Amino acid sequence: MHMRKHLILGTALTALFISGCANMSDTQRRTATGAGVGALAGAVISSATGGSAGTGAVIGAGVGALGTYVWSQNMERQKREMEQATQGTGVSVSQTQDNQLKLDIPSDISFDVGRSDVKGNFAPVLDRFAASLRANQSTDVRIVGHTDNTGSDAINNPLSVDRANSTRNYLTARGVSGARIQTEGQGSYQPIASNNTAEGRSRNRRVEIFVGERPRN
Repeated sequence: MHMRKHLILGTALTALFISGCANMSDTQRRTATGAGVGALAGAVISSATGGSAGTGAVIGAGVGALGTYVWSQNMERQKREMEQATQGTGVSVSQTQDNQLKLDIPSDISFDVGRSDVKGNFAPVLDRFAASLRANQSTDVRIVGHTDNTGSDAINNPLSVDRANSTRNYLTARGVSGARIQTEGQGSYQPIASNNTAEGRSRNRRVEIFVGERPRN
């Protein structure tokens, strides 16, 4: 019952908080909403674990604000450009729920089996992507490598990291600041399909690139 009271109160406060955003710009409203939702989550979690609701709200607000991206005209233009550049390649281009541009790149078309150097036929896509990043400097990039479950972690984990790093190095060689790009490898731990079939394993071998535009003050 105590937890339920906190949840109801937090929801009411967040609704009141968001309603005050009516006169804000889209960027301000999205940032404020993210902070408000984060504050609610922090308060509820903190109360549920016996901590201070106020402390949890402050922590949650920080997380909510930091995790907010805006979908500007520049982002929409970048999405259209990448859709054109990747047409017929097997690369999927989409907008995520938190306003990031996502490129889902099958490893089979971008890297040879067991290798981390970028294939020549994939280079034009990355060339176009690098140009779009140079044109939109207020974005951050995260590159994540994935493998199927064939082989051991000792092989898959470093391979997924190496492929992400290789993609980053290709972009930095074409004028994109390395400070904007984070890389990570998930090995075989985040499959999007069953590893029991060849088709599923092929889908799991991928590199994902996320681009998020930071709100401007």
